[in-house]
Amino acid sequence: MTNSLRPHGHNRAPLPPAQSSADGVPSPRSPQNQKAQANNRSASDGAKQRDAFFDNAKYLAIVLVAIGHAWEPIKGDSRTLEAVYTIVYTFHMPAFIIISGFFSRSFDASPSRLKRLITGVAVPYIVFETAYPLFKRWIAEDPSQDISLLDPWYLTWFLCALFIWRMTTPIWKMVRWPLPIALGLAMAATVAPEIGDDLDLQRVLQFLPYFVLGLCMKTEHFHMVRTRTVRILSVPVGLAALVVGYWAVPRMNTAWFYHRDAAQELGAPWWTGPVMVLAMFGCSLLLTACFFAWVPRRHMWFTALGAGTLYGYLLHGFVVKAGDYQGWFEAAWLHRPLGEILVTVLAAVGVTLLCTKPVQRMFRFAMEPRMDWAFKKDAAELAREREKREGAAAVRQKVDA
Repeated sequence: MTNSLRPHGHNRAPLPPAQSSADGVPSPRSPQNQKAQANNRSASDGAKQRDAFFDNAKYLAIVLVAIGHAWEPIKGDSRTLEAVYTIVYTFHMPAFIIISGFFSRSFDASPSRLKRLITGVAVPYIVFETAYPLFKRWIAEDPSQDISLLDPWYLTWFLCALFIWRMTTPIWKMVRWPLPIALGLAMAATVAPEIGDDLDLQRVLQFLPYFVLGLCMKTEHFHMVRTRTVRILSVPVGLAALVVGYWAVPRMNTAWFYHRDAAQELGAPWWTGPVMVLAMFGCSLLLTACFFAWVPRRHMWFTALGAGTLYGYLLHGFVVKAGDYQGWFEAAWLHRPLGEILVTVLAAVGVTLLCTKPVQRMFRFAMEPRMDWAFKKDAAELAREREKREGAAAVRQKVDA
Protein backbone atom coordinates (compact mmCIF):
# COMPACT_ATOMS: atom_id res chain seq x y z
CA MET A 1 0.00 0.00 0.00
CA THR A 2 2.92 2.19 -0.13
CA ASN A 3 4.45 4.03 -3.01
CA SER A 4 8.10 4.64 -3.52
CA LEU A 5 9.61 8.09 -3.93
CA ARG A 6 12.27 8.84 -6.48
CA PRO A 7 15.37 10.71 -5.33
CA HIS A 8 16.23 13.94 -7.02
CA GLY A 9 18.37 13.50 -10.09
CA HIS A 10 21.77 15.10 -10.64
CA ASN A 11 22.37 17.76 -13.29
CA ARG A 12 24.68 16.57 -16.02
CA ALA A 13 27.10 18.74 -17.98
CA PRO A 14 26.57 18.89 -21.77
CA LEU A 15 28.54 16.35 -23.81
CA PRO A 16 31.73 17.75 -25.37
CA PRO A 17 31.88 18.21 -29.15
CA ALA A 18 32.56 15.05 -31.11
CA GLN A 19 36.26 14.48 -31.69
CA SER A 20 38.23 11.88 -33.57
CA SER A 21 39.23 9.16 -31.19
CA ALA A 22 42.63 7.77 -30.61
CA ASP A 23 43.38 4.32 -31.92
CA GLY A 24 41.65 1.63 -29.91
CA VAL A 25 39.80 4.10 -27.64
CA PRO A 26 36.01 4.22 -28.20
CA SER A 27 34.63 7.71 -28.65
CA PRO A 28 31.34 8.92 -27.07
CA ARG A 29 29.62 8.19 -30.39
CA SER A 30 31.29 4.87 -31.15
CA PRO A 31 29.22 1.62 -31.33
CA GLN A 32 31.16 0.13 -28.40
CA ASN A 33 30.34 3.04 -26.14
CA GLN A 34 26.70 3.11 -27.25
CA LYS A 35 26.43 -0.56 -26.31
CA ALA A 36 27.95 0.13 -22.90
CA GLN A 37 25.55 3.02 -22.35
CA ALA A 38 22.62 0.80 -23.31
CA ASN A 39 23.77 -1.82 -20.81
CA ASN A 40 24.09 0.82 -18.10
CA ARG A 41 20.60 2.14 -18.84
CA SER A 42 19.22 -1.40 -18.71
CA ALA A 43 20.87 -2.03 -15.35
CA SER A 44 19.59 1.29 -14.02
CA ASP A 45 16.04 0.52 -15.17
CA GLY A 46 16.25 -2.91 -13.57
CA ALA A 47 17.26 -1.34 -10.27
CA LYS A 48 14.19 0.90 -10.39
CA GLN A 49 11.76 -1.94 -11.11
CA ARG A 50 9.39 -2.97 -8.36
CA ASP A 51 10.26 -6.18 -6.54
CA ALA A 52 7.70 -8.79 -7.63
CA PHE A 53 7.87 -10.50 -4.24
CA PHE A 54 6.55 -7.49 -2.34
CA ASP A 55 3.82 -6.74 -4.87
CA ASN A 56 2.76 -10.39 -4.76
CA ALA A 57 2.73 -10.35 -0.96
CA LYS A 58 0.66 -7.17 -0.82
CA TYR A 59 -1.88 -8.51 -3.30
CA LEU A 60 -2.25 -11.87 -1.51
CA ALA A 61 -2.53 -10.13 1.87
CA ILE A 62 -5.27 -7.79 0.64
CA VAL A 63 -7.16 -10.76 -0.82
CA LEU A 64 -7.06 -12.39 2.63
CA VAL A 65 -8.29 -9.13 4.19
CA ALA A 66 -11.30 -9.02 1.86
CA ILE A 67 -12.05 -12.72 2.38
CA GLY A 68 -11.89 -12.27 6.14
CA HIS A 69 -14.36 -9.38 6.00
CA ALA A 70 -16.70 -11.43 3.79
CA TRP A 71 -16.54 -14.31 6.28
CA GLU A 72 -17.59 -12.20 9.26
CA PRO A 73 -21.38 -12.40 8.63
CA ILE A 74 -21.37 -16.17 8.00
CA LYS A 75 -18.65 -17.61 10.25
CA GLY A 76 -20.81 -17.92 13.36
CA ASP A 77 -22.45 -21.15 12.18
CA SER A 78 -19.22 -23.01 11.41
CA ARG A 79 -16.54 -23.80 13.94
CA THR A 80 -14.17 -24.73 11.12
CA LEU A 81 -14.66 -21.43 9.32
CA GLU A 82 -14.26 -19.59 12.61
CA ALA A 83 -10.95 -21.37 13.15
CA VAL A 84 -9.67 -20.52 9.67
CA TYR A 85 -10.87 -16.93 10.20
CA THR A 86 -8.83 -16.57 13.40
CA ILE A 87 -5.74 -18.01 11.72
CA VAL A 88 -6.04 -15.56 8.82
CA TYR A 89 -6.54 -12.66 11.24
CA THR A 90 -3.42 -13.71 13.10
CA PHE A 91 -1.12 -12.79 10.22
CA HIS A 92 -2.78 -10.97 7.31
CA MET A 93 -2.63 -7.43 8.74
CA PRO A 94 0.74 -8.00 10.48
CA ALA A 95 2.19 -9.07 7.11
CA PHE A 96 0.76 -5.99 5.41
CA ILE A 97 1.98 -3.69 8.19
CA ILE A 98 5.49 -5.19 8.18
CA ILE A 99 5.74 -4.47 4.45
CA SER A 100 4.44 -0.93 5.04
CA GLY A 101 7.12 -0.41 7.66
CA PHE A 102 9.81 -1.83 5.39
CA PHE A 103 8.94 0.67 2.66
CA SER A 104 8.75 3.54 5.16
CA ARG A 105 12.44 3.32 6.05
CA SER A 106 13.30 6.24 3.77
CA PHE A 107 10.75 8.58 5.33
CA ASP A 108 12.61 11.58 6.73
CA ALA A 109 9.92 14.27 7.07
CA SER A 110 11.30 16.15 4.07
CA PRO A 111 8.82 18.41 2.23
CA SER A 112 8.44 16.00 -0.71
CA ARG A 113 7.72 13.01 1.56
CA LEU A 114 5.36 14.99 3.78
CA LYS A 115 3.48 16.07 0.68
CA ARG A 116 3.19 12.45 -0.44
CA LEU A 117 2.04 11.42 3.04
CA ILE A 118 -0.70 14.04 3.00
CA THR A 119 -1.96 13.30 -0.52
CA GLY A 120 -1.57 9.52 -0.29
CA VAL A 121 -2.72 8.88 3.29
CA ALA A 122 -4.29 11.89 5.02
CA VAL A 123 -6.54 12.99 2.15
CA PRO A 124 -7.85 9.46 1.44
CA TYR A 125 -8.55 9.12 5.17
CA ILE A 126 -10.67 12.27 5.17
CA VAL A 127 -12.47 11.26 1.97
CA PHE A 128 -13.34 7.72 3.06
CA GLU A 129 -13.98 8.61 6.69
CA THR A 130 -16.68 10.86 5.27
CA ALA A 131 -17.84 8.51 2.51
CA TYR A 132 -18.42 5.43 4.66
CA PRO A 133 -20.86 7.07 7.13
CA LEU A 134 -22.69 8.73 4.23
CA PHE A 135 -22.89 5.34 2.53
CA LYS A 136 -24.39 3.81 5.67
CA ARG A 137 -26.91 6.65 5.94
CA TRP A 138 -28.05 5.86 2.40
CA ILE A 139 -27.81 2.08 2.08
CA ALA A 140 -28.96 1.27 5.63
CA GLU A 141 -31.38 4.20 5.84
CA ASP A 142 -29.71 5.31 9.04
CA PRO A 143 -29.69 9.14 9.20
CA SER A 144 -28.32 9.00 12.74
CA GLN A 145 -24.90 7.80 11.57
CA ASP A 146 -22.40 10.49 12.56
CA ILE A 147 -19.42 11.68 10.53
CA SER A 148 -16.36 12.02 12.72
CA LEU A 149 -12.76 12.39 11.62
CA LEU A 150 -11.62 11.44 15.13
CA ASP A 151 -13.32 8.03 15.21
CA PRO A 152 -12.06 5.87 12.30
CA TRP A 153 -14.92 3.88 10.82
CA TYR A 154 -14.46 0.30 9.63
CA LEU A 155 -11.39 0.17 7.33
CA THR A 156 -10.12 3.73 7.70
CA TRP A 157 -8.28 2.96 10.94
CA PHE A 158 -5.33 1.71 8.89
CA LEU A 159 -4.87 5.07 7.15
CA CYS A 160 -4.97 6.86 10.48
CA ALA A 161 -2.46 4.40 11.93
CA LEU A 162 -0.17 4.58 8.90
CA PHE A 163 -0.09 8.37 9.10
CA ILE A 164 0.90 8.28 12.77
CA TRP A 165 3.42 5.48 12.32
CA ARG A 166 5.10 7.17 9.39
CA MET A 167 5.26 10.53 11.12
CA THR A 168 7.08 8.85 14.03
CA THR A 169 9.50 6.97 11.73
CA PRO A 170 12.43 9.38 12.34
CA ILE A 171 12.09 8.69 16.08
CA TRP A 172 12.16 4.90 15.64
CA LYS A 173 15.21 5.22 13.39
CA MET A 174 16.95 7.29 16.05
CA VAL A 175 16.37 5.26 19.24
CA ARG A 176 18.64 2.38 20.18
CA TRP A 177 16.02 -0.33 20.91
CA PRO A 178 13.01 0.50 18.74
CA LEU A 179 11.27 -2.89 18.76
CA PRO A 180 11.36 -3.46 22.57
CA ILE A 181 10.07 0.09 23.08
CA ALA A 182 7.25 -0.49 20.56
CA LEU A 183 6.33 -3.76 22.28
CA GLY A 184 6.33 -1.97 25.63
CA LEU A 185 3.92 0.66 24.32
CA ALA A 186 1.65 -2.04 22.89
CA MET A 187 1.64 -3.89 26.20
CA ALA A 188 0.89 -0.70 28.11
CA ALA A 189 -2.00 0.11 25.79
CA THR A 190 -3.75 -3.18 26.61
CA VAL A 191 -4.06 -2.18 30.28
CA ALA A 192 -5.28 1.36 29.58
CA PRO A 193 -8.95 1.40 28.53
CA GLU A 194 -8.90 5.16 29.17
CA ILE A 195 -7.23 5.57 25.77
CA GLY A 196 -10.70 5.41 24.24
CA ASP A 197 -11.66 5.26 20.58
CA ASP A 198 -10.23 8.56 19.37
CA LEU A 199 -8.10 7.93 16.25
CA ASP A 200 -8.35 4.21 17.12
CA LEU A 201 -5.22 4.62 19.23
CA GLN A 202 -5.56 1.11 20.69
CA ARG A 203 -5.00 -0.36 17.25
CA VAL A 204 -2.33 2.20 16.46
CA LEU A 205 -0.35 1.15 19.52
CA GLN A 206 -1.06 -2.58 19.49
CA PHE A 207 -0.08 -2.95 15.82
CA LEU A 208 2.89 -0.59 16.22
CA PRO A 209 5.49 -3.36 16.84
CA TYR A 210 4.85 -4.84 13.38
CA PHE A 211 5.46 -1.49 11.69
CA VAL A 212 8.63 -0.90 13.72
CA LEU A 213 9.80 -4.42 12.89
CA GLY A 214 9.37 -3.60 9.20
CA LEU A 215 11.48 -0.46 9.70
CA CYS A 216 14.24 -2.56 11.24
CA MET A 217 14.23 -5.24 8.53
CA LYS A 218 16.48 -5.47 5.50
CA THR A 219 15.92 -7.22 2.19
CA GLU A 220 18.03 -10.19 3.27
CA HIS A 221 15.67 -10.84 6.17
CA PHE A 222 12.89 -11.57 3.69
CA HIS A 223 15.24 -13.84 1.76
CA MET A 224 15.76 -15.92 4.91
CA VAL A 225 12.17 -17.20 4.81
CA ARG A 226 11.98 -17.56 1.03
CA THR A 227 13.68 -20.96 1.02
CA ARG A 228 12.56 -24.49 0.25
CA THR A 229 13.24 -25.57 3.84
CA VAL A 230 11.00 -22.90 5.33
CA ARG A 231 8.25 -23.69 2.81
CA ILE A 232 8.33 -27.35 3.80
CA LEU A 233 8.33 -26.54 7.52
CA SER A 234 5.46 -24.09 7.07
CA VAL A 235 3.09 -26.93 6.14
CA PRO A 236 3.08 -28.68 9.56
CA VAL A 237 3.13 -25.25 11.25
CA GLY A 238 -0.01 -24.24 9.34
CA LEU A 239 -1.75 -27.52 10.14
CA ALA A 240 -0.87 -27.17 13.82
CA ALA A 241 -2.21 -23.61 13.77
CA LEU A 242 -5.52 -24.85 12.36
CA VAL A 243 -5.78 -27.48 15.09
CA VAL A 244 -5.04 -24.90 17.80
CA GLY A 245 -7.46 -22.46 16.19
CA TYR A 246 -10.23 -25.07 16.10
CA TRP A 247 -9.59 -25.88 19.76
CA ALA A 248 -9.56 -22.18 20.73
CA VAL A 249 -12.82 -21.18 19.00
CA PRO A 250 -15.11 -21.82 21.99
CA ARG A 251 -12.41 -20.90 24.50
CA MET A 252 -11.02 -17.58 23.25
CA ASN A 253 -12.54 -14.20 22.46
CA THR A 254 -12.00 -13.45 18.76
CA ALA A 255 -11.74 -9.73 19.57
CA TRP A 256 -8.14 -10.30 20.71
CA PHE A 257 -7.19 -10.65 17.04
CA TYR A 258 -8.56 -7.19 16.20
CA HIS A 259 -6.14 -5.42 18.59
CA ARG A 260 -8.70 -2.68 19.25
CA ASP A 261 -9.59 -3.19 22.93
CA ALA A 262 -7.88 -3.18 26.29
CA ALA A 263 -7.94 -6.36 28.37
CA GLN A 264 -10.51 -4.92 30.78
CA GLU A 265 -12.85 -4.13 27.88
CA LEU A 266 -12.74 -7.79 26.90
CA GLY A 267 -13.68 -8.90 30.40
CA ALA A 268 -10.20 -10.25 31.15
CA PRO A 269 -7.79 -9.48 34.03
CA TRP A 270 -5.47 -6.56 33.27
CA TRP A 271 -2.34 -8.72 33.24
CA THR A 272 -3.62 -10.80 30.33
CA GLY A 273 -3.22 -7.80 28.03
CA PRO A 274 0.61 -7.68 28.04
CA VAL A 275 0.76 -11.49 27.94
CA MET A 276 -1.51 -11.59 24.90
CA VAL A 277 0.53 -8.91 23.13
CA LEU A 278 3.66 -11.04 23.40
CA ALA A 279 1.84 -14.28 22.57
CA MET A 280 0.05 -12.79 19.57
CA PHE A 281 3.26 -11.14 18.36
CA GLY A 282 5.08 -14.48 18.42
CA CYS A 283 2.25 -16.36 16.70
CA SER A 284 1.77 -13.61 14.12
CA LEU A 285 5.46 -13.56 13.20
CA LEU A 286 5.54 -17.35 12.88
CA LEU A 287 2.53 -17.46 10.55
CA THR A 288 3.71 -14.37 8.67
CA ALA A 289 7.02 -16.12 7.98
CA CYS A 290 5.07 -19.12 6.66
CA PHE A 291 3.00 -16.79 4.49
CA PHE A 292 6.07 -15.02 3.08
CA ALA A 293 7.70 -18.40 2.39
CA TRP A 294 4.90 -19.26 -0.05
CA VAL A 295 4.67 -15.86 -1.75
CA PRO A 296 5.96 -16.25 -5.34
CA ARG A 297 9.24 -14.52 -6.07
CA ARG A 298 8.74 -14.28 -9.83
CA HIS A 299 6.41 -12.05 -11.83
CA MET A 300 2.86 -13.48 -11.78
CA TRP A 301 -0.39 -12.49 -13.48
CA PHE A 302 -1.41 -10.62 -10.32
CA THR A 303 1.94 -8.94 -9.59
CA ALA A 304 0.93 -5.62 -11.16
CA LEU A 305 -2.13 -5.55 -8.88
CA GLY A 306 0.18 -5.16 -5.88
CA ALA A 307 0.51 -1.47 -6.75
CA GLY A 308 -3.26 -0.99 -6.35
CA THR A 309 -3.87 -2.70 -3.02
CA LEU A 310 -4.95 0.51 -1.30
CA TYR A 311 -7.77 0.79 -3.84
CA GLY A 312 -8.89 -2.77 -3.19
CA TYR A 313 -8.63 -2.27 0.57
CA LEU A 314 -10.71 0.90 0.79
CA LEU A 315 -13.29 0.07 -1.88
CA HIS A 316 -14.17 -3.52 -1.03
CA GLY A 317 -15.64 -2.34 2.27
CA PHE A 318 -18.55 -0.73 0.43
CA VAL A 319 -19.47 -4.07 -1.16
CA VAL A 320 -19.18 -6.01 2.10
CA LYS A 321 -21.15 -3.44 4.07
CA ALA A 322 -23.81 -3.22 1.37
CA GLY A 323 -24.28 -6.99 1.60
CA ASP A 324 -24.43 -6.80 5.38
CA TYR A 325 -26.97 -3.94 5.45
CA GLN A 326 -29.11 -5.42 2.68
CA GLY A 327 -29.21 -8.93 4.14
CA TRP A 328 -27.32 -10.67 1.33
CA PHE A 329 -25.58 -12.95 3.83
CA GLU A 330 -28.77 -14.10 5.54
CA ALA A 331 -29.57 -16.85 3.01
CA ALA A 332 -29.31 -20.19 4.80
CA TRP A 333 -27.40 -21.88 1.96
CA LEU A 334 -24.57 -19.35 2.29
CA HIS A 335 -23.90 -20.72 5.78
CA ARG A 336 -23.19 -24.19 4.42
CA PRO A 337 -19.79 -25.33 3.00
CA LEU A 338 -20.63 -24.63 -0.66
CA GLY A 339 -22.02 -21.21 0.23
CA GLU A 340 -18.92 -20.39 2.26
CA ILE A 341 -16.72 -21.39 -0.67
CA LEU A 342 -18.77 -19.20 -3.01
CA VAL A 343 -18.46 -16.21 -0.66
CA THR A 344 -14.70 -16.79 -0.50
CA VAL A 345 -14.32 -16.90 -4.29
CA LEU A 346 -16.51 -13.84 -4.84
CA ALA A 347 -14.56 -11.85 -2.25
CA ALA A 348 -11.24 -12.78 -3.87
CA VAL A 349 -12.49 -11.94 -7.38
CA GLY A 350 -14.11 -8.70 -6.22
CA VAL A 351 -11.05 -7.28 -4.48
CA THR A 352 -8.90 -8.35 -7.43
CA LEU A 353 -11.05 -6.31 -9.80
CA LEU A 354 -10.85 -3.34 -7.44
CA CYS A 355 -7.04 -3.40 -7.67
CA THR A 356 -6.97 -3.14 -11.47
CA LYS A 357 -5.78 -0.15 -13.52
CA PRO A 358 -9.25 1.00 -14.71
CA VAL A 359 -10.45 1.23 -11.10
CA GLN A 360 -7.26 3.04 -10.12
CA ARG A 361 -7.80 5.61 -12.87
CA MET A 362 -11.42 6.07 -11.83
CA PHE A 363 -10.69 6.68 -8.14
CA ARG A 364 -7.26 8.29 -8.32
CA PHE A 365 -8.84 11.65 -7.53
CA ALA A 366 -9.60 10.34 -4.04
CA MET A 367 -6.65 7.99 -3.46
CA GLU A 368 -3.74 9.82 -5.05
CA PRO A 369 -4.90 13.38 -5.78
CA ARG A 370 -2.57 15.87 -7.41
CA MET A 371 -2.61 18.83 -5.04
CA ASP A 372 0.27 21.00 -6.21
CA TRP A 373 -1.99 24.00 -5.74
CA ALA A 374 -2.10 23.34 -1.99
CA PHE A 375 1.65 23.32 -1.32
CA LYS A 376 4.44 25.82 -1.49
CA LYS A 377 7.46 24.81 -3.53
CA ASP A 378 10.47 24.13 -1.33
CA ALA A 379 13.80 25.87 -1.92
CA ALA A 380 15.46 22.82 -3.49
CA GLU A 381 12.64 22.40 -6.01
CA LEU A 382 12.71 26.08 -6.91
CA ALA A 383 16.48 25.90 -7.39
CA ARG A 384 16.14 22.89 -9.71
CA GLU A 385 13.51 24.67 -11.80
CA ARG A 386 15.69 27.78 -12.01
CA GLU A 387 18.69 25.72 -13.13
CA LYS A 388 16.53 23.97 -15.72
CA ARG A 389 15.32 27.30 -17.11
CA GLU A 390 18.85 28.69 -17.19
CA GLY A 391 20.11 25.56 -18.94
CA ALA A 392 17.36 25.76 -21.55
CA ALA A 393 18.14 29.44 -22.12
CA ALA A 394 21.84 28.67 -22.57
CA VAL A 395 21.05 25.98 -25.13
CA ARG A 396 18.84 28.39 -27.10
CA GLN A 397 21.59 31.01 -27.09
CA LYS A 398 24.08 28.50 -28.50
CA VAL A 399 21.61 27.44 -31.19
CA ASP A 400 20.92 31.05 -32.14
CA ALA A 401 24.66 31.76 -32.25
